[in-house]
Amino acid sequence: MRERTELEDRLGSLAHFESELEDAVTLIELAEAESDATAEAEGIGQLKKLKSAAERRQIEILFSGETDPNDAYIEVHAGAGGTESCDWARMLLRMYIRWAERQKFKVEIIEETAGEEAGIKSGTLLVKGHNAYGWAKTESGVHRLVRISPFDSNARRHTSFASVWVYPVIDDKINIDVKESDCRIDTYRSSGAGGQHVNTTDSAVRITHIPTGIVVACQGERSQHKNRATAWNMLRARLYEREMEKREAVANASEATKTDIGWGHQIRSYVLQPYQLVKDLRTGVTSQTPSDVLDGDLEPFMEAALAQKVYGGGAAEVEDVE
Repeated sequence: MRERTELEDRLGSLAHFESELEDAVTLIELAEAESDATAEAEGIGQLKKLKSAAERRQIEILFSGETDPNDAYIEVHAGAGGTESCDWARMLLRMYIRWAERQKFKVEIIEETAGEEAGIKSGTLLVKGHNAYGWAKTESGVHRLVRISPFDSNARRHTSFASVWVYPVIDDKINIDVKESDCRIDTYRSSGAGGQHVNTTDSAVRITHIPTGIVVACQGERSQHKNRATAWNMLRARLYEREMEKREAVANASEATKTDIGWGHQIRSYVLQPYQLVKDLRTGVTSQTPSDVLDGDLEPFMEAALAQKVYGGGAAEVEDVE
């Protein structure tokens, strides 16, 4: 049924584009015949909107992975650097929330561990929407921030790191067998918002998969039972993504370094001082408005990374794909 829905959506979009294009062209032709500049401008505006929508659907053709249409988990972890890195992790979490909202996706905060002074040590989002994982998967890696630290009384420039890990929500057709004997389950009190009940009962759940060292946590619900169920789903998703990465590494060893989420594998730099620039180190795509990027304007970076992953090459080849 999901595949049928996707096919119907694609065919429906094609019919919609054809109809909109015909209407816009007809409007422009009539406007030119009657020398109606206002109507002509309206028709040209419709064509521009149609072009933007068509380009977005063109990028979605790159979503060829089995789990690309699925919802996604986005984890953010602060690196070394104390309060500054915790604040950077909080900024990244907000950036992905804003990006999800811009895409009309639903977003939930599954887990959030506050920093000692400010920011967060870690946070996990659940992003729900068609192709959520397909869009977000290229964000996995280390993100670097350079700025004048607001926490430094001497106003010195600091460099901070935070890691982002994106993995798909797996559905019922993918069977992941996890032995409970291989896991350690801990309960603790939530450190986030939620009222007296959340903060005074051991409703939060953390599951550690001992063979792999994978740790997942959930504290988004008042009920420990619901948090436990969500944590198990997150663990199965992490194990699935781990297996897919292993298969990809075996199939193409040269690609393994691109998907390795090691601390030395930064993918993007955000410079706020002494100049303003965001640069993706994989594709060469840049933005001179970091405020827009941190407010969720991530499409140019995601589109270029998707195209590179499918077609190879750098920023020049990405432009040719259009």
